[in-house]
This record gives sequence, C-alpha cells and structure tokens, in this order.
Amino acid sequence: MGEQVTATVFTRDQRRRYRYKVKRCLEVFARMLAEAQFDPERRAVGLEIELNLTDSAGDPAMVNAQALELIANPDFQTELGQFNLEINIPPHLIGGNVFSELEEGVRASLNDAEDRAHDVGAHMMLIGILPTVTERHLNADTFSASSRYALLNEQIFAARGEDLHISIDGVERLSTYADTIAPEAACTSVQFHLQVSPDEFAANWNAAQAIAGVQMALGANSPYFYGKELWRETRIALFEQATDTRPAELKAQGVRPRVWFGERWITSIFDLFEENVRFFPALLPVTDDEDPVEVLDRGNVPQLAEMRLHNGTIYRWNRPVYDIARGKPHLRVENRVLPAGPTVADVIANAALYYGLVRRLAEDDRPIWSQMSFSAAEENFHAGAKDGIGAQLYWPGLGQVPAAELVLRRLLPLAHEGLQRWGVSTEERERLLGIIEQRCITGRNGATWQAQAVHRLETEGNLDRPTALQAMTRRYREHMHTNEPAHTWPTEKPV
Repeated sequence: MGEQVTATVFTRDQRRRYRYKVKRCLEVFARMLAEAQFDPERRAVGLEIELNLTDSAGDPAMVNAQALELIANPDFQTELGQFNLEINIPPHLIGGNVFSELEEGVRASLNDAEDRAHDVGAHMMLIGILPTVTERHLNADTFSASSRYALLNEQIFAARGEDLHISIDGVERLSTYADTIAPEAACTSVQFHLQVSPDEFAANWNAAQAIAGVQMALGANSPYFYGKELWRETRIALFEQATDTRPAELKAQGVRPRVWFGERWITSIFDLFEENVRFFPALLPVTDDEDPVEVLDRGNVPQLAEMRLHNGTIYRWNRPVYDIARGKPHLRVENRVLPAGPTVADVIANAALYYGLVRRLAEDDRPIWSQMSFSAAEENFHAGAKDGIGAQLYWPGLGQVPAAELVLRRLLPLAHEGLQRWGVSTEERERLLGIIEQRCITGRNGATWQAQAVHRLETEGNLDRPTALQAMTRRYREHMHTNEPAHTWPTEKPV
C-alpha cells in the first residue's frame, strides 16, 4: 500500500486507459517470460514486519507520523492506521547463519525505534491484532496521512455501495458494521519474500499454498478483536471481510473476493497475473506515461506500473511479485500468511520453517500438490486460522491429523532437509526448528498464551474483559522484549 496516488475522482476515460495499460503490461510480461529476461538468482530472501504502537496502558497510540520522524530510519514506514508501522529488512542471501543475522538486525532496529518512540509515549508491539483495539480506535480518523489510504477506502465503498458487515463465529461471536476499511488496520502481519526464477515460480508458489494451513496453526497470534475471543488467528477472517468489495448479491453469484486464497494450483506465474486482469476490476486506475512495449523493444526494463499497482490491490495470501533491482527484473513469492510476533525469535523460527519446507516440497519428485486437492489446502488454511495449534489438518498419506502431530512426524524432517539444501548451518537449523518443535510439544503459541492469560485474569483476578485485555497486553509486551519464544512464557498470574 506504499504507492502514492493523488486522484480523488476517476473518469471513465481514466478507467478505459488503465484497462488498456494493464493488458499491455500483461502482454509485455508474457514476452519477458518467453525471452528469459529475468534474474535467475534464487537465494535472495526478504522480510517485512508490521507492528503496533501502544501507550503505557497498552491501548493504541495514534502517533506513527511523530514516531517515524523520531526514528529517522528509511527501513520504517507508515501503514494504514496511525497506530501501525512497518519495518522492511533489506534482502539477504539464504545460507550459513543468515537467520541469526536477520534476527540480530531486526532486534537492533526495533530496539532503537522503541527507544526513540518513547519521546511520543509509544511502545512497539509485535502481535497479529492488538487486543485492546475497540471500535473507537477504528474509524475515518484512524487513517495515516496518505492520500492512498483515503482513496482506497473511497473506492472499496463505492464498489460495495453499503457498509461492511463483519461477522466472525469463534469461541465467542462478533457481529458489527463498519463504514470505513479502518478495521483492516487492526491486522498486522509478517511477509516473507523468496526470489525465484520463472521456471521455478509455480512449484514454489504451490508449495507455499500447500503449507499455509500449517503456518496458520503454528503461528496463530490473534485470538481477540473488539473484546471478543474469536478465531485463534482472527486476523484472517477480519482481513477477508474488512476489504471485501462485494455486496451480498455478488457474493451469492460467486464473484471472487479481493482477499483471496485462490482456486487452483498453477503452472506459471503468468496464471496469477492473468487471473488478476480477468477477474478483478480496477480499484485505483492510475496510469503513467511509460509504453512498456517501446521500453522492452529498446532493450530496457519496463516498470509495468499498472500491472504492479493492480496486483497490489488483490490480496492473495501468497502473492506474486514483479520487481526491479539493480536494473534487472526479478520475481518473488510473497508469503503473507502469518501474524506479527510474538517475538523476533518466533518470527525467525517461522521463517526457517517456511523457507525449509518450501525448498524441500518444491523440489519433490512427486509434488504435494499432485496428491491433494486445492480445496483441501484452502480448508487447511481456514482450519488453522480458526483452531490454531489444535487444528485438524489434511495431509496426503496421513488423512486428518492434528497440526502439531503432522509437523512433528512429517514436516520438521523435511524442513531440516530443505534448510540443509539452502546451505543453512546445522546450528541454525537445530535452534530455530527446535523452537517449532517445542511449540508443537507444549501446544503453546502466541494465541494460546493470550487466551490462557486472559482467562486466568478474569477467573482468578476477577477482572472484567477490557481490564484483563489491558493487563495481558502489558505483560505480553514485557515478554516480547525478552525475545524468549512464546511457548516458554509463564502463564499470567492475576494482578
């Protein structure tokens, strides 16, 4: 959402030109794939982490502009809400002790930002949904000072023609309405990037889709929203509903949502960009002056700006990325499944599991996606989001199996092998996948810790729900700064 746009009303001519330019970009992209125009390097990985700003009580602190000015680090940028920030970690080549380097770099940046943000009363939190967020925090006044966010809100509601209905059935039930997309600001995630060659993209994307349910189950960290205990990873249901451009009638007709798991395994990255053009109308029909055909004919690299902007308004959980670095175009799989937190150590352990499994599964002689239906992968994804580490997931050869058992019995050895193929050191593999193993053995992740802590504060401490959520949030923040993985955190005692 970082692109800046300035138009407030789009004309029919702008929409017609945008449609033309997107299709022209797609044609050029197909040529580039056929002509092997892309950087073949496949070891580059990247990391983005969205985070929340909180005040001393644990409530949202609407000060991201002031905090950014104090942090003065170009790796940090705004997100949708004034209590959100994002940190972008420069790409690294995977291998050796790269995960320790990433962990140390992220911790150093976050600690420095935390120290600087204290001057505006803000404290950093890595968490999927800030438990203390309420309806008074999420409205039109919540948006960060960027024309893009306000315009995106206008376009989504113009497409819908009515307020958003957010309805989530979990441990408890939530039913509420919103007249802006501000509830999306409650969702903070981690994105893992993996650069791949065009020939290997489909296998890597399919592998990422196949393990999305496992990622959800193990990494769940968002059990509360608007004071209700809902899904273990409520962020998934909330994000799907908070950016839905479809009124009820279009849903009934089977029109595809813009927050989308997908509907099939792919054979090429072109499948995904072609689906974007075929299925989804423009939200932000902004064009530039580049003629991508002329640029490519001159032997230069086209920006394909309209295709990239369009892709940025379709929220796949595993998104294709076309980008340019050092004058050379490349392709990436962007994994957007996981919530932020609970600690940097947990985030990096999740990264090790992801990169290890994707490498191993993408190179399998009999790929996993030839043994399971795409709908089974999607069902796993939502089961993992709803039930967390207690979810029952389907896996070929095992049938329905508890998520923790699946990881311990089948997937951890594959992740070890995949990381070994990447050249990751034995010490790194054992340390990080050991965190995943202990998470499975104990059955505890960020979501289970939050829920157990709140239950104890309510029953033994006689606190009402809002007070218990505040107390839990402050303790979570303290534990987060220790960087001890969440499965080791003590159960919260009553205050």
